[in-house]
Amino acid sequence: MARELIVAIDGPSASGKSSAGTLVARRLGYLYVESGAFYRALGWKVRACGVDPADDAALQKLSETTVIDVVRTSNGAKILVDQRDVTDDLRTPEMSRIAAQIASNPLVREPMLKIQRAMANTGGVVMEGRDIGTVVFPQADVKFYLDADPGVRGKRRYQELAAKGLPVDLQTTIEEIMARDRKDMNRTVAPLRKADDAIAIDSTGLTLDEVVDRMVVAVERRRTAITR
Repeated sequence: MARELIVAIDGPSASGKSSAGTLVARRLGYLYVESGAFYRALGWKVRACGVDPADDAALQKLSETTVIDVVRTSNGAKILVDQRDVTDDLRTPEMSRIAAQIASNPLVREPMLKIQRAMANTGGVVMEGRDIGTVVFPQADVKFYLDADPGVRGKRRYQELAAKGLPVDLQTTIEEIMARDRKDMNRTVAPLRKADDAIAIDSTGLTLDEVVDRMVVAVERRRTAITR
């Protein structure tokens, strides 16, 4: 029997990591984990408690005492913060901004890394984020780096938020995407970059199914090579 692999997916905002990662995991029978959900979940707690994201002492206390769980359900994963389901509250621009700010703080990253690595220590996991193949799982069996034109990514995020009834503006969304790119790529702790051994996929002109097909083929090829 082929051993189960760790699949790492990195890339900037709205590059298709979540959509592709979910479908790849489903086709492989793997667990899908969105690493950014942990930071957004903590960001939700930061906002709920009225904590300043720049207050290191308060942030460290929250990161050490907040219980964040990923629960698998028939409708997908649910994110719980202290046993409260906050899944639908995490995909807003505000949560993304807070997550981007606290994700660069070592006081937050260390406990988050422990949770992420523990979830994949037996393999059979597709995890996506911005530093999965470079920091979280540098020895991942298969690594992908997804990207797309900023305008295309901004439109995707705009449509996602608009579909939820949130008040959004396309140009503002594109500008926020580009600002997030700059922050992620220039942060001193675990900056966003393509791992040297990652498979790069530009999804600008591809359908989601085409992206997923390419990824599944690469994973299956790797799994076959390992078992020979």
